[in-house]
Amino acid sequence: MGHCCSKGVNNDSITPIDHPKQPTSQPHPASTPRHPPPDSSSFTCSPFQSPLPAGVAPSPSPGRKFRWPLPPPSPAKPIMSAIKRRLGSGMQAPPKEGPTSGDGGVKATERQLDKNFGYGKNFGAKFELGKEVGRGHFGHTCCAKGKKGTLKGKVVAVKIISKAKMTSALAIEDVRREVKILKALSGHKHMIKFHDAFEDANNVYIVMEFCEGGELLDRILSRGGRYLEEDAKTIVEKILNIVAFCHLQGVVHRDLKPENFLFTTREEDAPLKVIDFGLSDFVRPDQRLNDIVGSAYYVAPEVLHRSYNVEGDMWSIGVITYILLCGSRPFWARTESGIFRSVLRADPNFHDSPWPSVSPEAKDFVRRLLNKDHRKRMTAAQALTHPWLHDENRPVPLDILIYKLVKSYLRATPLKRAALKVIF
Repeated sequence: MGHCCSKGVNNDSITPIDHPKQPTSQPHPASTPRHPPPDSSSFTCSPFQSPLPAGVAPSPSPGRKFRWPLPPPSPAKPIMSAIKRRLGSGMQAPPKEGPTSGDGGVKATERQLDKNFGYGKNFGAKFELGKEVGRGHFGHTCCAKGKKGTLKGKVVAVKIISKAKMTSALAIEDVRREVKILKALSGHKHMIKFHDAFEDANNVYIVMEFCEGGELLDRILSRGGRYLEEDAKTIVEKILNIVAFCHLQGVVHRDLKPENFLFTTREEDAPLKVIDFGLSDFVRPDQRLNDIVGSAYYVAPEVLHRSYNVEGDMWSIGVITYILLCGSRPFWARTESGIFRSVLRADPNFHDSPWPSVSPEAKDFVRRLLNKDHRKRMTAAQALTHPWLHDENRPVPLDILIYKLVKSYLRATPLKRAALKVIF
């Protein structure tokens, strides 16, 4: 739920990037809503070739919060079967719990939720809303102009999240966490700048920097579906610097994809900013997360295994790099569960065109990021020192791996510490 300019908030749908061979015929301007609700007959265009035969429609978009691809039998099934058998014998069904009024139990639950965030109440006095630039399931994004203060006369992006759609304590906590993460990360040159958060009886307003340069996805489209290798290096280096900073602050993004990177201006060398921290979370170096979230084509194997940390972001960067270099996805299937199986079992194709013309260093870089063993995957700092990207004149950020090693050393027994001193 961290869109800031070119698209809206959407926690229930994902737009897969499966585009036709000539992407320039299907442009996606930044002001156009990017994420309509999932529909069984809709499929967003993509700049990458589809392996489906002619006349066969692709599958509908998968959800952003994934279902387990091969779920175990539900424990509720035998219970419901027993109730049905008893009903067949003349027994009455158990009464439904909760209120029996016309409002229903869901609305009664919503009334019990505390939707007061403690943000400022004077949004209308400080900003004048402009046109809508994106729409999602939980809200929409508009440009706005400051009326007074330090932002007077400046154009900003305002993400408007409807309180009516916050139907659970988890949804409310997601908004709180997103604002907290934006505050914590704001200030880095490649982070979207957070200005303030407001609320009223109906909405939460998150005011952020406005990026008019459009999405990285749009740039890929405008280049015919892929980048030249030298140009791809520049993009990947910027992405790695962003992610290295996030990981050092204890934040895992969990939804890295071309749609979530915006250019500040329309210039070719414009700064790149990361957006959409709606699925992000704070994580300790030794902590393992277990909820399956993200976007299907970019999800890491360990996420599907429900045990992951910041390495999941590095897998997503590997997928983005693969797309930048060759214009197709490394893992593809017609269904969501098929995509997951491909991620878990298949290996990326480095044989078809244009891979024979890609440098061995670039291929090694992608392979080391798309290693299914997260323990062997490069960190962001290690990726920046890889031969494909290495630049002695560019400073390398502190590696998150150092924190893990220091913490491991502090928790080690005296014997293990002595052994480590001898070794090193």
